[in-house]
Amino acid sequence: MIFDFIDPESYYAQPIALRHPFAFYEGHIPAFSFLTLNERALGEAPLDAGLERLFERGIDPADAEAAKSYARADWPSRQQIQDFARACDRRVESALRDATLIDPQVPPLRRGQAAYTILEHEPMHHETLMYLIHQLPDAQKNAPSQGHRDGAPPRNAFVAISAGRITLGANPDELDFGWDNEFPEVRAEVGEFEMQRYPVTNADYLEFIEAGGPVPLFWAQRDGQWLLRTAFETIALPRSWPVYVTHEQAQLYANWKGWRLPSEAQFHRAAYGDPNGPERAFPWGADKPEPRHGNFGFRRFDPEPVDAHPDGASAFGVEDLVGNGWEWTSTAFEPFAGFDPMASYPQYSADFFDGKHFVMKGASPVTATEFIRRSFRNWFYEDYPYMYAKFRCAR
Repeated sequence: MIFDFIDPESYYAQPIALRHPFAFYEGHIPAFSFLTLNERALGEAPLDAGLERLFERGIDPADAEAAKSYARADWPSRQQIQDFARACDRRVESALRDATLIDPQVPPLRRGQAAYTILEHEPMHHETLMYLIHQLPDAQKNAPSQGHRDGAPPRNAFVAISAGRITLGANPDELDFGWDNEFPEVRAEVGEFEMQRYPVTNADYLEFIEAGGPVPLFWAQRDGQWLLRTAFETIALPRSWPVYVTHEQAQLYANWKGWRLPSEAQFHRAAYGDPNGPERAFPWGADKPEPRHGNFGFRRFDPEPVDAHPDGASAFGVEDLVGNGWEWTSTAFEPFAGFDPMASYPQYSADFFDGKHFVMKGASPVTATEFIRRSFRNWFYEDYPYMYAKFRCAR
């Protein structure tokens, strides 16, 4: 269980000021499931209206000052939260086992949407919990056993990407489930361009720092040596790993080099396009995602060298597109034409169409495998530094 990584004394800690403390998430995940499926889709009575309101939804304030309005000192005891969570889980499990989950006459139950929503919502929060755990001091965490490897950073040449037609989004009839921002399917033409074969490495970015660039949140310096704060320890900076940065820092690096960040459409062309045939389901082809394709699915908690998964290369020979860190694009998070908020969670995307969040594609080491689909989109504020986000440049 992911909460086992946290020292019990840190249960009410708030290592990221822009997010609730850990206590919130132990109540939020089951509360969201019960509210979404049992109460709102199936019409069941509330379990505890007060706790349901408390744990209904997380926060996404623009800055620490705005986050203060959500601060509270009266969180329930852990025993109360766990009792409430177990009660929610029992009702949800009963519904998944016995209730009618697909009903075309009930919007949240069309195509089983509410059930799929709660099943994908939970692993989303496993990832965001890792962002919080990462920011705890090492002494307040229970570390799993994992090793690290580094190597010489590969030469990061640019790869020519030919012009072609790409598909953004998806046809709802071709997916069992997708979040509302993944629909509908949109076709677009992408002109020829060049993209770096690999993400920008720590070694690449170090040159930028030495020229006066901003230091990433995950870096530290001791006795003149650069270190990396991994999920559970601090180690010598691995030069061949991708650098995790904000969108602003990625943009500054690209500007410094005289390049730019790729758009969402360009990422799709480089990742899923094929100059000799139709678009691919995954960069490597039609095979389901496996560990040989990339660093995702909680196989480990930190990056690997950017050239560690040649089997995950796209038709154009671009590598490390899925896994090892989300990838920033230059595209603001906006709806596709014909967007329709999902009945089971109408606020999921719509609240973030503000021009201040930017699209990320791919996956991180702690992204669940079910999110490894072409249409999936992630997004964050341009100055948010806590997520596992890498980048590469285009020109």
